[in-house]
Amino acid sequence: MKKYILDLTVAENIRLHANYVLLKLTQAAPLPEMLPGQFAEVRVDDSPTTFLRRPISINYVDRELNEVWFLIQLVGDGTRKLATLQKGNTVNVILPLGNGFSIPEPSDKKILLIGGGVGTAPMLYLGKELFKKGYKPVFLLGARSKSDLLLLEWFKSFGEVFVTTEDGSMGEKGYVTQHTLLRENQFGMIYACGPKPMMVAVAKYAKEKDISCEVSLENTMACGIGACLCCVEKTNEGHVCVCKEGPVFNIKKLLWQV
Repeated sequence: MKKYILDLTVAENIRLHANYVLLKLTQAAPLPEMLPGQFAEVRVDDSPTTFLRRPISINYVDRELNEVWFLIQLVGDGTRKLATLQKGNTVNVILPLGNGFSIPEPSDKKILLIGGGVGTAPMLYLGKELFKKGYKPVFLLGARSKSDLLLLEWFKSFGEVFVTTEDGSMGEKGYVTQHTLLRENQFGMIYACGPKPMMVAVAKYAKEKDISCEVSLENTMACGIGACLCCVEKTNEGHVCVCKEGPVFNIKKLLWQV
């Protein structure tokens, strides 16, 4: 898929939480095609301590408003600088990067989307695309507390939503892999994104149940095009760059202890 270097305009910057902002970007021309699971490299201007672009998952694409959304967790100088952008500011991005999730042909299989923390971000756009295909996906979203569960109404517009929180402030207390949903249902496909221990646990569950499963890895990525070798992952086909060969992989290719 063709990659673009674009100067996009901030349509809206919404502070969802003390540690998260939702950045909506647009341009006069139609935005390029983007797939769920792909990401962008976002340049951070006017930040003296930020030298590299920041890799950020594509959270959602609104074709009617011609917007691409990025859910940004504020973890360092670069992301905190992005949080200060105002409507009308220009942001330079390279997109779409990497390979996205596979979208199965319409069937009666039950599909589960699992997101943990900021790993919920790509699940929203994936849910939308599955909904367009005729599926009603099930979302299982995990966070530390109720305040960390973001954009729930958007998720509910595409499917059924279940949540876990570590402190028990919303949904079931614990981790997503402990939710009763996994014991009481049989799924035909699972997609997941979040902390690696969560994805390893999801992969183990999927393997035990013989369920096809794709995960989006969050290895540290600097260049986004497979040149810097920061994000190398060992697979059954050798070492690959997650930013170029992924970030989405079928768990059968990964050498995790599952």
